[in-house]
Amino acid sequence: MIFRQLFDPQSSTYSYILGDEASREAVIIDAVREQTRRDAALLAELGLELVCALETHVHADHVTGAWVLREKTGCRIAIAASSCAVGADLYLRHGDHVAFGRRHLQVRATPGHTAGCLSYVLDDHSMAFTGDCLLIRGSGRTDFQQGDAHRMFASAREQIFTLPETCLLYPAHDYRGLTASSVGEERRFNPRLADAVSEGDFVGYMENLSLPHPKQIDIAVPANLECGRPGAESSGETERKTEAPWAPLTYNSAGICEIAPGDVAPRAAAVQIVDVREPAEFTGPLGHIQGAVLIPLGELSRRTGELSQQRPIVAVCRSGTRSAQATMILRQAGFRDVANMTGGMMRWQAERWPVA
Repeated sequence: MIFRQLFDPQSSTYSYILGDEASREAVIIDAVREQTRRDAALLAELGLELVCALETHVHADHVTGAWVLREKTGCRIAIAASSCAVGADLYLRHGDHVAFGRRHLQVRATPGHTAGCLSYVLDDHSMAFTGDCLLIRGSGRTDFQQGDAHRMFASAREQIFTLPETCLLYPAHDYRGLTASSVGEERRFNPRLADAVSEGDFVGYMENLSLPHPKQIDIAVPANLECGRPGAESSGETERKTEAPWAPLTYNSAGICEIAPGDVAPRAAAVQIVDVREPAEFTGPLGHIQGAVLIPLGELSRRTGELSQQRPIVAVCRSGTRSAQATMILRQAGFRDVANMTGGMMRWQAERWPVA
């Protein structure tokens, strides 16, 4: 099986991709809207077909990327039937299975953080994805969205702690840099839910947390009740705007926007082509693109003032490696329309585009 754990630093959310190696079908759990380009790029790089975007619950700290991923990939959206969300394709109940190729996830209802929380257990019980029911050495809060400490205690004990002790646990969030735990560890060491903790102890603890509400709750909950549909936030002003593309760009999982040489050639006069090789390479055997500006990578950060903010920039080098770093330098300097030319001058030459 193919497995990837992904992280959104803004909301401290973990997303998970699971793929069947034979069929190449995959699912994603708890996608974050701002990370959908990264997720789609990674799926493409791994050769996976996304068949379902699953939610563990209606999140209050980020807007789900499920709707955007469905538009990009044609996948289905799955969420708890008890979540009150609209716009999903699958409404899941305790005991349901979600298949991807030869593998499947078992659905377990684990309410407590919200009334519609689910955990997903891999078919061989080697992994479980616990959402905000059970965190690593902690638990989700229970003070809004029909949260209930008594129900959370029962969910953890009856649906998660009954799994094999070696079952790895993956939560929806972590705020300390921890990535995974196990049933055995949490039964021994979780200060809120370990075997030695009584229900009364847990409920008393949870009722006295006095936590502030999540900063994004007024935006995230309305949007997530519509599975992340763009524009479903409480205010239209909160919707993230996307710029009209100036060229056919791709986005890889390393966070780099790329453009193929064949898409640079007809736009060469309209964009700024910045060649970040050394001078000897610029005039060497590979040549350079007519009209390109030579700014070696080591000089770029102090010479960005020579470039216009009003015209898109295409960064070029020998193979596309140094120019990828150049795009990051330019974005940090405030340039928005920047792309790396895939394959650099080696690919440009191989495709027989004109050189100077």
